[in-house]
Amino acid sequence: MQNLFMSAPTSSPPPDSAEPGIAAPGRLRTTFRALQHRNFQLFFGGQLISLTGTWMQTIAQAWLVYHKTGSSLQLGKVGFFGQFPVFLLAPLGGMLADRMDRRRLVVGTQVASMVLAFVLAALTLSHTVQVWHLFVLSALLGVVNAIDIPARQSFLSDMVGREDLMNAIALNSSMFNGARIVGPAVAGLVVARIGEGWCFFSNGVSYIAVIIGLLMMRVHCPRRSGELSPFESLREGFQFVNRKDSNL
Repeated sequence: MQNLFMSAPTSSPPPDSAEPGIAAPGRLRTTFRALQHRNFQLFFGGQLISLTGTWMQTIAQAWLVYHKTGSSLQLGKVGFFGQFPVFLLAPLGGMLADRMDRRRLVVGTQVASMVLAFVLAALTLSHTVQVWHLFVLSALLGVVNAIDIPARQSFLSDMVGREDLMNAIALNSSMFNGARIVGPAVAGLVVARIGEGWCFFSNGVSYIAVIIGLLMMRVHCPRRSGELSPFESLREGFQFVNRKDSNL
């Protein structure tokens, strides 16, 4: 009679399994495979620094507006002035990303953002900044972002190719969320100790990292042929989105 207390045979773990709590090397390579591309390594490192500076400026600018006006309405207006150009002009930015060298386009937008940050820092540190300066500079930065966002997002495929594009998008999103945690925390310390102007100055300096990384890249950016006029390209894009929405 078979022994009822005999332990069941145990199977040995597969050779490539890892101990609990320790990620397998193959899984890590899969998670970070977009970082195997040199161009994306340069982009990732520069953007991590630059986005931290951007969040520092966002927090410091909001505090400066509220400190000067004491009005939540004025604070909302500055935010609106910064976001509305993106909503309005982003399709034009996408059209430019199709027709121009994307790396040069992103370098141009980063340089423009850096100049605006330094202007805001100079006005604040010299104690001459006015609320209308913040409105104008926010609107100008919104115009720059309307070109930068579609150009930067489409530039990902040029850096890593179609096979690693989804992984690059996921890592880019993680980087953005990480900077959104670190940037405001650093901004709070800097504003409390030495003032808002140094947050703006730090943001301007942070753009240097991403600009250097972009200039060091060796990447081919294919451009769309100019067979369609700009307005026809926009119409084609909206028709494509409409078809996708109808299929959902």
